Amino acid sequence: MGFGVVLALALFASAGTLSWPMAWAVLVLYMAFSIAGFMVLPPDLIAERSSFPAGSKPADLLIAGLAFLFLFPVSLVVCGLDARFHGSPSIPLRAQVTALVVFALGYGLSLWAARSNRFFSAVVRVQRERGHQVVATGPYAYIRHPGYAGPMLGHLLLPIALGSLWGLVPAALGCAFLALRIGYEERLLDGELPGYSEYVHRVRWRLVPRVW
Repeated sequence: MGFGVVLALALFASAGTLSWPMAWAVLVLYMAFSIAGFMVLPPDLIAERSSFPAGSKPADLLIAGLAFLFLFPVSLVVCGLDARFHGSPSIPLRAQVTALVVFALGYGLSLWAARSNRFFSAVVRVQRERGHQVVATGPYAYIRHPGYAGPMLGHLLLPIALGSLWGLVPAALGCAFLALRIGYEERLLDGELPGYSEYVHRVRWRLVPRVW
């Protein structure tokens, strides 16, 4: 709930108005996926994702923090300022609605990934105390990082849903930091998680099949 308030402030305070239907739609989707996560994810996974365990790597926390900063408050504030000062050309409503649907699908993919992977942590680490092992079911049978692919897809379309082209700049920067984190995570897992190198050979694609 607290995070939803932060998102609402970022959007509506920067826009200077509450009369912004697409922003309300985005907030409803955020809250719906948050509630769905608490309903479908196991309690031990929720606890893992809600903490920063001892041994968390400073480099990982820095990269993740910068990605979060650009994808959430910065991009939403830029979209809000764009809505207030009309810095972008008008985007057709059909395009905005389509982008919002893709945003929802992206977060749906991320939720599927979390439901399929009981080691879906907020930090990059090998969870030896939880019996960490390679997961190759669900979306992990097709791409190695569906938990990144979904939010990256969603947040690249989110500014379009909000009618802002300027919002694509911080969204792209946030996605670039997530891509950097993927490389960091793969190096760590390849070195510390048994069976991960074999999984990489079986599932070749990181985010998009036949692309990368």
